Amino acid sequence: QVQLVESGGGLVQAGGSLRLSCAASGRAFRNYHMGWFRQAPGKERECVATISLSGVRRYYSDSVKDRFIISRDNANSMVYLLMNSLKAEDTAVYYCAADVTGFGQGRADYWGQGTQVTVSS
Repeated sequence: QVQLVESGGGLVQAGGSLRLSCAASGRAFRNYHMGWFRQAPGKERECVATISLSGVRRYYSDSVKDRFIISRDNANSMVYLLMNSLKAEDTAVYYCAADVTGFGQGRADYWGQGTQVTVSS
């Protein structure tokens, strides 16, 4: 089992920044690809960013590329999402996720409880 706890969400004005954190506990953190997903009301869940076991490979959705940065700290079992130049359309519940194989077809082995991000325009 892996437990994931997100923090750092909140209300921010458009153009501002937020950093989400995800603390992982349980099985060896470094064995899991990590990712951030989001879901806005009435929309399907979207994969925002993922990061490989060592942190070398990173994926970003087109909607956040060049604005968001995903990172991980394997020594402390943490993963982060730095969100810059936030837009109203970034408003969603953001979920931290862990997967052994790398989130094929958007599936994950473990999910956090989610943290709300609201961007006011």
